[in-house]
Amino acid sequence: METVTAAETAPKGVVLYDGECAFCRKSVGLVKKLDWLGRLRYHNCRDVANIPPNAAHLSPEKMIEEMHLLTPDRQKAHSGFKAVRWIFARLPLTWLAWPLMFIPGVPQIGQRVYLFIAKRRFKLVPCHDGVCTIPPKRS
Repeated sequence: METVTAAETAPKGVVLYDGECAFCRKSVGLVKKLDWLGRLRYHNCRDVANIPPNAAHLSPEKMIEEMHLLTPDRQKAHSGFKAVRWIFARLPLTWLAWPLMFIPGVPQIGQRVYLFIAKRRFKLVPCHDGVCTIPPKRS
């Protein structure tokens, strides 16, 4: 008989990332390596039909533009820098940096840097077979 621990059944935050983006996949791979305590799950946001049921108002277009984090209670979703900050609070190697992310001005600068990188992510890691394309914005 196999024993299931509380940590295995506890609700986890869900990182919603662009699974067709090489930079995003590499970033999630790094987060997985740092997630020693298994506090996160990972889901390709392009697979909208299988995103865990939640009360957050998730926009498929916004999820492609920015990583989102669905909270364990499935009531809220954080995006961009706020999602990174939420993740940092749960990874042992980033705990010391986490409080610095609340210093006045850091969230605003952090979001700008996040968006700067997000908009250029397809150039940062080479794409293959035309997979790395952002759908055009709808008016």
